[in-house]
Amino acid sequence: MNVDTISDFLAEQRDSAPEELQPLVLEFETLWERKLWHQLTNQLIEFFNHPASGPQRLQFYKVFVLKFADKINQLKLVDLALKAATQCRDNQERLSFMEAVVKKVDNEDSQDALVFATIAVARVKLDLGDLDGARKDLDRAERVLDSFDSVETIVHAAFYGANADYYQAKADFGSYYRNALLYLACIDIKSLSPAERRNRAHDLALAALVSTSIYNFGELLLHPILDALSERGEDAWLRELLFAFNRGDLAAYETLADRIKSNPLLAQHGRQLREKIYLAALTEAVFRRPPHDRAMTFATIAAETKVRPEEIEHLIMKALSLGLLRGTIDQVDEVAHINWVQPKVLDMKQIDNMRARLKEWDLSVNQLGNWIENVGQDVWAV
Repeated sequence: MNVDTISDFLAEQRDSAPEELQPLVLEFETLWERKLWHQLTNQLIEFFNHPASGPQRLQFYKVFVLKFADKINQLKLVDLALKAATQCRDNQERLSFMEAVVKKVDNEDSQDALVFATIAVARVKLDLGDLDGARKDLDRAERVLDSFDSVETIVHAAFYGANADYYQAKADFGSYYRNALLYLACIDIKSLSPAERRNRAHDLALAALVSTSIYNFGELLLHPILDALSERGEDAWLRELLFAFNRGDLAAYETLADRIKSNPLLAQHGRQLREKIYLAALTEAVFRRPPHDRAMTFATIAAETKVRPEEIEHLIMKALSLGLLRGTIDQVDEVAHINWVQPKVLDMKQIDNMRARLKEWDLSVNQLGNWIENVGQDVWAV
């Protein structure tokens, strides 16, 4: 396409563009003629980011952008392609479009762009229900990512976001939880709409609760995304449930029992949730005790956790096997000797308990010092 044809194309697009976008299109021709590729790319990104540019994006990409695609930052080229792809008629057309983009950026000097485009292809395959195809693309992207010393945050965000969506589709709650948190670590959550924040917080909360590998919710409890659950009354109970698990609060759990039954996913994992709250109650009971007073009888544990006496030993063994506690069990005397409990995020009540324990420790140290001073007066005199 020669310069005159490009000029005709831009003039046609300028006339059909909304009034507020026409100055941008007018500037495209100037930058194109002067071969200021960096500035032109930035102006195109601004144009593509504008909601009103939607109907023109595909045409701009296919007719205009591809003419100088090799001269601009390849990561930004993929970004433009992704925005253009939103205007494809359906997912099948979008898949063909993005696969062409992958071939376009498959060069030794643009591996980050290749990863970015490959992840986009995986996302479309997820939308089409091709989970195996998506997994292959994500694995390929991960292998290239692992070879980088550093890469743009936008690429990591895209990878973790797509990975999270894949594991959510596979109902692998533990992997979804970890990848979703990594995704949030790569973005500014203010860039998400209120609905997106609520949905992400809701999905993370459910994943944390029903996962068979997550027993410590500290990272989620400290994350600002969780505040989104407080924005609507119908979601606030889920946040309360997470904090109830964190402090092993059986009473709060029972209070929310009807809410739990009303959620299909939580109701389906009801037995597992019950075991999880018992484990949380056990670790909280151990945590409240000072290190020198962590030999707990089965009867004490039963009273603290409301677990039937015949199930206490199994509960302790489960906690030990999961790494929530460390210690030994005296089966003859029915005593658990605990010497370590997994650290966790503390609420104000738990912090107050720790404060009381520290004051108690400080008092005992002072008493010991006074006793040593009194019984050793003759030694000090010498």
